[in-house]
Amino acid sequence: MARNLITDVAGLSVGLAEDTALASGVTAIVFEAPAVAAVDVRGGGPGTRETDLLDPAMTADRIDAIALAGGSAFGLDAAAGVQAWLREQGRGFAVRSARIPLVPAAILFDLLNGGNKEWGRFPPYRELGYLAALSAGPDFALGSVGAGLGATSVNLKGGLGSASAVTERGHTVGALAAVNAAGSVVVADGPWFWAAPCERAGEFGGTGFPARVPAEALAPRTKASARESTTLAVVATDATLTKSQLKRLAVMAQTGLARAIYPVHTPLDGDVVFAASTGLGPAIDPLVGLAELGAEAANVLARAIARGVFAATALPFPGSVASWKDQFGV
Repeated sequence: MARNLITDVAGLSVGLAEDTALASGVTAIVFEAPAVAAVDVRGGGPGTRETDLLDPAMTADRIDAIALAGGSAFGLDAAAGVQAWLREQGRGFAVRSARIPLVPAAILFDLLNGGNKEWGRFPPYRELGYLAALSAGPDFALGSVGAGLGATSVNLKGGLGSASAVTERGHTVGALAAVNAAGSVVVADGPWFWAAPCERAGEFGGTGFPARVPAEALAPRTKASARESTTLAVVATDATLTKSQLKRLAVMAQTGLARAIYPVHTPLDGDVVFAASTGLGPAIDPLVGLAELGAEAANVLARAIARGVFAATALPFPGSVASWKDQFGV
């Protein structure tokens, strides 16, 4: 793909904003025109906004953007910032003369990563959300940026990752993930990524997979306490899909988390996968075609997770978790 980013899917852009002293940030996925979307929540401790409207039974059938943020529940304010920018553009769900931009959101926990969280009366995430939407475009950085700035896993620095692919039927599918997992993205202590079988062109180091998985790698290791972890993901495609079909796509894409993180979907995580369609590509067969698209979406999401950790850099605070590149000298 041209960029190997979710923005290879026609009709969307991505913006990032972060505060290095805060050690937290926001990622905005902005659709050029309202997009059909759905969501699948698997983690035991999610933090979300406006996800109920993504149910196929709900009236609003399209959204304008998705916001991903650090800050735990405080980060849900990021959606208001994205919404403010969209309102300035005249975007939103029309109710007679009123327009209400629809911005589902999800957050991850990064409040204990060493950054200065003494922000005063109001948290900074609304402004960061606005800046993320304002900066949205086709190219964006990976690693310790945006919503991935303050993210960690059990043994390595987490981060923001993305990847894309084109299916045999000509549909583009892309994924974006903010990786703050309770578990590990590497086999044992690495350097191998659990997602290695899905890797393309050495995109996360080309270390391959061990000939034999050591027994200790299958012992589940997680962060010390509850409610500190979440992997947030968005899977997008140019295929024209309904809300119900996108729900199935999100369900299938969750397999990508299972391929890339061990353990995953625990009571400690708040794992959320959004799925969205811009509808700018070729038509899709609703059964076999959707099944193939979902399988590819899972692979792309696994790759995005590994790329986020591979590209991450450690935070500059005492006791911060080391990055993959710190550990393995690449």
